[in-house]
Amino acid sequence: MMSMPHGQSYDYHRTTFDGERNERCGCCVRTMKWFPVLFIASVIGWSYYAFVIQLSFFTVTNIVQRILFLLFYHAVLVMFLWSYYQTVFTDIGRVPSRFHVPRAELDRIVRATNEVEQKEILETFAKELPVVTRTLNASVRFCDKCRLIKPDRAHHCSVCGVCVLKLDHHCPWVNNCINFTNYKYFILFLGYALLYCVYVACSTIPYMELLWTGKIDGRFHILFLFFVSVMFAISLVSLFGYHVYLVLLNRTTLGKLSSIFTHLMASKSRHIHCYLIVESFRTPIFRFGGPDKNGFSLGKLNNFQEVFGDDWRLWFVPVYTSLGDGIVFPCRDVAPYSIEFAA
Repeated sequence: MMSMPHGQSYDYHRTTFDGERNERCGCCVRTMKWFPVLFIASVIGWSYYAFVIQLSFFTVTNIVQRILFLLFYHAVLVMFLWSYYQTVFTDIGRVPSRFHVPRAELDRIVRATNEVEQKEILETFAKELPVVTRTLNASVRFCDKCRLIKPDRAHHCSVCGVCVLKLDHHCPWVNNCINFTNYKYFILFLGYALLYCVYVACSTIPYMELLWTGKIDGRFHILFLFFVSVMFAISLVSLFGYHVYLVLLNRTTLGKLSSIFTHLMASKSRHIHCYLIVESFRTPIFRFGGPDKNGFSLGKLNNFQEVFGDDWRLWFVPVYTSLGDGIVFPCRDVAPYSIEFAA
């Protein structure tokens, strides 16, 4: 629950100023955020030159093999780049205006004489909102920076400066939040990036022996391409596997991290600094039923379809097919994805 001095007006000018300050961040800072994306783009561009020019045209002598190499390579590359583009440039899911607490209600909260009264004010305002999760002290989840009631599974991103629907994490490699709107694209990006690296590494293996034995002229790009693709593949396989695991259990990175802080909350929950640290990394606490890390899990197939949709023909195509609106999520005690929910 938020803590405010009694008898004062809510300082909405301060929170508004904080939001405006985030929006007016310096040009240098905004540019630096794109460096990881530019680095990835540069690596992809160089790998294209190394594979297509150095390997396929200068090294591979069999015409049929060269054509097969290039056909499959470009098919994987298109899906890889398409998924990456969607992940980077898809707008984050923003909280609708009806979740924002009016100024009059904020002033009432400040003038409240105790936290119980503050809690009742928020509960009254949120009774018409579709929220079923609560904070550690069983109050409505409220964001003091955005001045709104947080929808279920939404969290405040300190980098973007706003609350984001079903926030998984903020990824610097895509300069974007991984959230409800682009989570499918992000997983496809990881999968196609892994497939790209494995294919490139496997394609260069036969020519590594020829390079070492001197049967072909030294090709620095081919040698370096092999080691770079292997290095990235090793990094991607664990990350991709982890997010597939999260999808099948219908959890997010923030939700999964809750288990790390479980004992910390139990032993130090009386201290406010501990509460603030673990609030975003805890197991979801439901209004009825209490904490349940599997509260949103509907079974592996339904969990998969929640992210990838119910049309199997589009599961692995980076187009939007996720079910729901990012605000209301069915729980285990509710029938998964009724017609009314999906509408």
